[in-house]
Amino acid sequence: FTLCFVFEMDTTPESYLDLFPLEAIVYLTPDSENVLEDIDPDKVYVLGGLVDESIHKQLTLRRAREQRLQTARLPIREYMVRAPNARNYHCETLAINQVFDVLCTYYETRSWPAALRAGVSSGKGYVLPETAEQ
Repeated sequence: FTLCFVFEMDTTPESYLDLFPLEAIVYLTPDSENVLEDIDPDKVYVLGGLVDESIHKQLTLRRAREQRLQTARLPIREYMVRAPNARNYHCETLAINQVFDVLCTYYETRSWPAALRAGVSSGKGYVLPETAEQ
């Protein structure tokens, strides 16, 4: 099936730090020790940005810590397995649109496997366990 979302977006020159209480902000970063288990409608989720995993390792985590924000990462390791590949390449760093797809699909389905299938391309080196067995 196909999910269709309509989003209303407001833009502002103000920082999210000025718009929301610090305790409501969760900075999503692949380097966090905290696993995002569910989406809380009372929280504001910040997508860190396009960060090359080899050049700017832990940049988003450092930024969140400097701002004293909660952090979380998508549960890729918890629901997916490393797929054998020629380059032995496995990366949990996703582009903003991929993270957005994962979050939207999870919010709609409440299924991390469905959400991760929607947003994590096989090129990242991770697959769902049932896919790995095929």
